Amino acid sequence: MDRPDIPLNALRTFEATARQGSFTSAAIELRVTQAAVSHQIARLEDLLGFQLFHRTRGGLSLTSEAEMLLPVLTGSLDRIGGMLDRFQGKRFEETLNVGVVTTFAVGWLLGQLEAFECAHPGIRIRVFTNNNRVNIAQEGLDAAIRFGDGRWPGLEATPLMTTPLTPLCAPFVAAKLAGPESLYDQTLLRTYRSDEWPLWFSKVGLVPPLIEGPVFDSSVAMADLVASGYGIALLPIRMFEGRLAAGDLVRCFDEEIITGSYWLTRLSQKDPSPAYSEFEAWLVKATKATSALRSGQAEHNGVDK
Repeated sequence: MDRPDIPLNALRTFEATARQGSFTSAAIELRVTQAAVSHQIARLEDLLGFQLFHRTRGGLSLTSEAEMLLPVLTGSLDRIGGMLDRFQGKRFEETLNVGVVTTFAVGWLLGQLEAFECAHPGIRIRVFTNNNRVNIAQEGLDAAIRFGDGRWPGLEATPLMTTPLTPLCAPFVAAKLAGPESLYDQTLLRTYRSDEWPLWFSKVGLVPPLIEGPVFDSSVAMADLVASGYGIALLPIRMFEGRLAAGDLVRCFDEEIITGSYWLTRLSQKDPSPAYSEFEAWLVKATKATSALRSGQAEHNGVDK
């Protein structure tokens, strides 16, 4: 595409003048004289071959040609400024857009991001939560953290953390339960992964009941509901340790099942950027440290996980 030989300074002066509505205000913003602004506008009008402003008693108003030019120019200057801002302090800042299943975002990642950003000041992580159903390419993401078995077509998957599922509920609900068979009389909440409750009941040696209650696409939503006293949910316990410590959620029984893990995924046909590689390395190390800490605590407490 041919680019017109028009000075950027003249275009910037026009954009500031149009936005400010006067030569004087534009001169203050640009830190030049009013005469310099007037000269740049006259020069630009001469190069373009049309008038940019109507001078009226009430001030400046844009011509029809200027009204078409202004939004394109403002958008372009904003993009240039945004890119240059990423080089502030002689350091380039790269942004990673990461889709994250809400349970992992709330239960672990958001509490850890400050440590990552302190260690990697040139990388900014933008988190977009989802219900574990995400399309990296269509949503313009650099990566996605999701729950599953690690097998997604077209994606490179790095394992992060495995968390057992176990029934959780409000304390006063748990007090009424005599044993796993007591769950037959309770409202059992489930996600779209319908095999989870049957697996858990099989683990405790019971025939799974027919579960006909509401189906949720968020473990966080289920946790909020059962904490209020409505039913019992099979939840990834490591993602709700804060609420267990606070006491609004409790374990019903010791039995757990494992149906998957959390994975960091990216498009396999796209080479990872340096920022992605830094984030991946940190994420693997941090989740491994968390898992090791929890295993150590379980052993100290005499619990076999």
